[in-house]
Amino acid sequence: MTEPNARAHVDVEVPVDEVYALVSDLRGLAGVAEEYSGGRWLAPATGPAVGARFVGSNRRGFRVWRTVSTVTDAGPTRFAFEVRSLGVPVSRWQYDLEPTATGCRVTESTWDRRPAWYRPLTVLATGVRDRDTQNQRNIERTLDRLKAVAEGARRVE
Repeated sequence: MTEPNARAHVDVEVPVDEVYALVSDLRGLAGVAEEYSGGRWLAPATGPAVGARFVGSNRRGFRVWRTVSTVTDAGPTRFAFEVRSLGVPVSRWQYDLEPTATGCRVTESTWDRRPAWYRPLTVLATGVRDRDTQNQRNIERTLDRLKAVAEGARRVE
């Protein structure tokens, strides 16, 4: 696989299994992600498993768009999915979880899969001209929120 177009990591003081449960849950991920705002599993899927598909809703300002994703990796240390829009490959998103002495390191990566002819259409839909730079910012913000939510939930228990 080629190098990702955007990637960042954060150390979280929460065990791998708890962070995996957050990033592989459609509602949990929507609660921390920058553009992804929610989704639902497509039957017969009811949760994360290789081959499971889900419809995702995404939002940026007033712009809203939907995608269909297929899970390619489902645990225990990786959750990843391929995204399509109107049947066209758009991206791959991946969360890698590595145990550390105090919890885990979460690395979020994305690969742009859009064909060149499709990119102008996605600019109209999302309002983003420089997707690589925007995704880098999105990943950094998402990981900051993921750390806060995961560690905050742990403190409440």
